[in-house]
Amino acid sequence: MTKTNAMRLLEKSKISYSTVEYEVDENDLSGQHVAQQLLQPCESVFKTLVVKGQKQGYNVCCIPVNEELDMKKVAKIIKDKKVEMIPVKDLLKVTGYIRGGCSPIGMKKHFPTYFHESVLEQSEIAISAGVRGMQIMIEPSILLEFLGAKHADLIKRDE
Repeated sequence: MTKTNAMRLLEKSKISYSTVEYEVDENDLSGQHVAQQLLQPCESVFKTLVVKGQKQGYNVCCIPVNEELDMKKVAKIIKDKKVEMIPVKDLLKVTGYIRGGCSPIGMKKHFPTYFHESVLEQSEIAISAGVRGMQIMIEPSILLEFLGAKHADLIKRDE
């Protein structure tokens, strides 16, 4: 198994984690597919999304794979008028990662990072290891501290 940048950074900081490999389906890069492959509930598998604010620039949002990011909530949290997802074609240039393999750990630059508040209800979560086909299993409180991440309500709710 090849070590990813995310794994090397965790090991360098002596942070305990494990990895789980899964089969990549090029026709289904959804997080739900990943959760099924890992035999994990969607609530404990987090996807990494990168948004760009008009004033605040790039921000990283990690939410459960079965949820949708609420751009208005994110804009309010980062104190910006408007945020949008960055185009997939810009993902590698901005983060160093590709779609389906974007990890909040080890991006080219450190961006402000936010996890959906439900992360605190999980004893362990899965996040991308930085490549398609591999997830890092880690204790959320340790990960948030390592990333200097905050938690907030980031997802759309049916009114």
